[in-house]
Amino acid sequence: MHNLPVISIIIPAYNAEKTILQTIASVQQQTFSNFELIVINDGSTDRTLELLHSITDERLKIFSYENGGLPVARNRGISHATGEFIAFLDADDLWTPDKLELQLAALQQHPEAGVAYSWTYFMDDKGESLSPGEATFLEGNVYAQLLVNNFLASGSNPLISRQAIESIGGFDSAFPHCADWDYWLRLAASWHFVVVRKHQILYRQSRGGMSSKIDGIEKQQLIMIEKVYRTAPQELQYLKNHSLAWVYRYCAEKYLQHSTNNISDVNRAGQELWRAIRLEPKILLERYTQNLIKWVIKRWVLIRLASLNYQSAPRTTNKV
Repeated sequence: MHNLPVISIIIPAYNAEKTILQTIASVQQQTFSNFELIVINDGSTDRTLELLHSITDERLKIFSYENGGLPVARNRGISHATGEFIAFLDADDLWTPDKLELQLAALQQHPEAGVAYSWTYFMDDKGESLSPGEATFLEGNVYAQLLVNNFLASGSNPLISRQAIESIGGFDSAFPHCADWDYWLRLAASWHFVVVRKHQILYRQSRGGMSSKIDGIEKQQLIMIEKVYRTAPQELQYLKNHSLAWVYRYCAEKYLQHSTNNISDVNRAGQELWRAIRLEPKILLERYTQNLIKWVIKRWVLIRLASLNYQSAPRTTNKV
């Protein structure tokens, strides 16, 4: 145990009473156990803090602050971290038991790398339905690929060396919805990445109040892309349209996922998809985009048919 490095795990928690115990259990079940678990209670007003204090584990450290948002909470966690490696875990996500062990081994086998990442399972908000995300094999200098696609998928994915984190500073609080992508890009500009070829992150996709949230996500991602390309190398500037197209396609997918038989959400998905295609016509050749187009058309037709059937249905009146 004495020769093992310490991993600092940082969990920002804001009103996470429904999931925090399950999330922490997935950390306690890790096959690599030489870690400190730092939970930043980010101004919770529910039972999050009470539940945290019910856990008996000497590796758990709880710090409470006024609400500052996810990037600020992660930065506060970094300030308390003492480990040689740092991992972030959102309070509603989970890890498979071998996540830390295999990512640490990957970094130790590739000392030139500062970041290890794995593949992602996507699960519904109840944690019941699991679907494996895309298997990505990118390693080494991944900056160009990361510019056009946040293939790490979530903030709960990578294990990062302390040296890499200290070299780039904290998360940018200007982008609470896409601080992950911005941070991974800053890491990729200076550090090599290495991949663990297993699905190890269970990323929970929430459905709460999504239409307005998607608008916010899109605005922040577009601003972030402008920021990133101001410092990106000249030889990569041609990728900007591809980056923007990825954002629009991502938002189209989200509108479809979270529409509840709402024609306006499906229309918005179509608009987002059209923006993506105009910027980067080549994405029409990708099977994912073709499936997304079919999905838009199918949802639109089904909702229109349901609406027409409702309008043409006979009305009954109660006679006195």
